[in-house]
Amino acid sequence: VPKLVPKPAGLAKCWLASATAALESLLLGLPPRRLPPLDLSVGTEFQQLVWRQLLKIPPGQTRSYGEIAGRLAKPGASRAVGSACGANPIPIIVPCHRVLAAHRRIGGFSGGPGWKQRLLRIEQAEFVDELGTTELDTFYRTVTP
Repeated sequence: VPKLVPKPAGLAKCWLASATAALESLLLGLPPRRLPPLDLSVGTEFQQLVWRQLLKIPPGQTRSYGEIAGRLAKPGASRAVGSACGANPIPIIVPCHRVLAAHRRIGGFSGGPGWKQRLLRIEQAEFVDELGTTELDTFYRTVTP
């Protein structure tokens, strides 16, 4: 993954500090103040288009693979969007966890479905778990009288 982190040591330290701050914010469910500089040129042209769409999804919101395909004027390219998400070199910062399968189901994630669910819970995003239960509804039923 050579193109993701700048080569000069000073730039790499700045990039890591910026990435760490962004990750800390995201793991608290907050939008980061700024993202580290991202060089997404490691992907194909289509992957880069998908990754740029992912960066537009705010914390707490989700899109389906089909919605992303539609936004790219590529209806029917849901699986290709899923493949691009799977090739994402910087998960969490480029938030592929915010992309769900049809009917708000979890779908795949490079870190596994458990991590995807954890990240979506942190962001209080609504999704359907493996049992078919809407996750946000379950959360509110357990914390409200």
